Amino acid sequence: MTVDLGLSTDQEAIADLFGGFFAKESPTTVARAAEPFGFDAGLWAKLVELGAPGMGSPVGIGGGGASLSDLVVVAEALGRAIAPVPLIEHLAAALLLTDADVVAGEAIATVAVRPTDADGLWRLVPAGAVADVVVGVDGDELVAVRSEPPMVAPRNHAAAPLADRSARTGQRTVLGPAVEFVPVLDRWKVLTSAALVGIADAAMALGVQYVMDRQQFGVPIGSFQAVQHGLADLPVMIDGGRLLTHKAAWAIDSGEVGINDWALNDITDGSTLASMAYVFTTDGAALATDRSLHYHGGYGFSEEYDIQLYYRRARGWSLVLDDPSVECLALADRLFGAREA
Repeated sequence: MTVDLGLSTDQEAIADLFGGFFAKESPTTVARAAEPFGFDAGLWAKLVELGAPGMGSPVGIGGGGASLSDLVVVAEALGRAIAPVPLIEHLAAALLLTDADVVAGEAIATVAVRPTDADGLWRLVPAGAVADVVVGVDGDELVAVRSEPPMVAPRNHAAAPLADRSARTGQRTVLGPAVEFVPVLDRWKVLTSAALVGIADAAMALGVQYVMDRQQFGVPIGSFQAVQHGLADLPVMIDGGRLLTHKAAWAIDSGEVGINDWALNDITDGSTLASMAYVFTTDGAALATDRSLHYHGGYGFSEEYDIQLYYRRARGWSLVLDDPSVECLALADRLFGAREA
């Protein structure tokens, strides 16, 4: 039996379209110019013209009807360009929203990845500084709250437009019980995983190019065996993360009840795979950016070199949900049973 792990024809077209778009419209100079706030309104407007914000929404409400597997291809291209736009958050939130301005991208939507605190606030919401609509859990309810975005964010390592948002003020709509947020969060994890794969892939490319150009003792430093070994490890992490992310998207797209049989290495549950992809790609992005920055030497810490942009985002994007170790523990509970007190 032959297993085809390549992209479908449609996905190859999506990869070409968005790879070309971000290469042209979002070189690293755009990410630099957007710091420290981390949002480029002009780039978002170009994505709106392209129809990207509504890609995952149903065709019946004006969306593109794209599958999560298709959106993974877009998210990887975004990560490779570290594009300063909240497309991942918007595509995740749009799973539950039918507002015409959200589907069109005229209003930006996002997800609060953690429930509200005692004051009814969602803390450090990804894209919370620029989003018009926030979807999240408040008590035992899943709600969407439309309010004016603050357009200000605390300075953070990844130059991301994070912000606290209230679940109690603004136009509040109850979407259902809190448990219905799980598919939205899974979708966000998968798309974030794809973006981290893109970051890792770009960081490896930067590292390879640098060690080929940098001369020491009259030869490129890439000819040194220790450097070669350090870079040779990275494709396994990157391709493994890409494969796991696509498997998670496939499982979620299937809509079937999956299996969590770790003993037989048979994991087909979409939610479990989403968590697995998330923790694996956080490690992969951290390793790839660390190796690449290390081989840049002191230049890796200099602002004029791009690798530091990827290094910071690999860590900042990984911490938006929580420390990845917390997700690892939750995943272990799901697979092996809850820890004893």
